[in-house]
Formats: sequence, C-alpha cells, structure tokens
Amino acid sequence: MIKDHPTELTYTFIYKMYAIVEINGQQFKAEAGKKLFVHHIQNAENGATVEFDKVLLVDKDGNITVGVPTVEGAKVVCQIVSSLVKGDKELVFHKKRRKGHRKLNGHRQQFTELTITEVVA
Repeated sequence: MIKDHPTELTYTFIYKMYAIVEINGQQFKAEAGKKLFVHHIQNAENGATVEFDKVLLVDKDGNITVGVPTVEGAKVVCQIVSSLVKGDKELVFHKKRRKGHRKLNGHRQQFTELTITEVVA
C-alpha cells in the first residue's frame, strides 16, 4: 500500500524589502540592518542620521517599482557608525625599462561606514 503523499508542493516565499540607492555616485543594494562602506561623506559625525532620497528601485513584497529616474517618496535612512574608515593600501608601481627609473606610490581610499535603519517607500 502506498502512503499518502501530497501531490502538490507548496512554497512560501519570504520577501525582504530592499532598495537600490545612489550614494556619492555609486549604487548600493540597501536592506534594513545591512552595513555599507561608501566613499567618504564630508562633515559626517559618528552617530548622526542621514537620509538618501535618490532611490532608483524599490522591491516591496515582490512588487518592484523602478524610478524614472528616481522613485518618488522613497528614501533610505542610515546611521553613521564611523565617519572615517581607511581601506586597504593599494600599491602603484611605475618602471621604465633600461633607464633605471622606478617609482612606487601607495593609496588608501577613505570610506564612511553606514548602518541602514529603514527603507521607506
């Protein structure tokens, strides 16, 4: 005898609201509780709250809204964790062959660390 098995499989999807936001010329996927490292924001203070209203796309419960060019009324609210974080050192080496010319430069990009508190759409 064959045991009773369900003939249809049921799936439940859990949608987490997210938005694509432009910060200092770069695009980031923003979800509540996520940490972001963005290019350094001038005059930023630790613990301050910052709002970004240049939201390009919002996904709310599976309903995607694409802005033309931005979504009206949507914003991303962030809290500044650290106003200045330095990235890894990148080394740039220049050499001209047979001339004895060598030059080594180092560069460390400055970032601001943000924690996303909420996405409003």
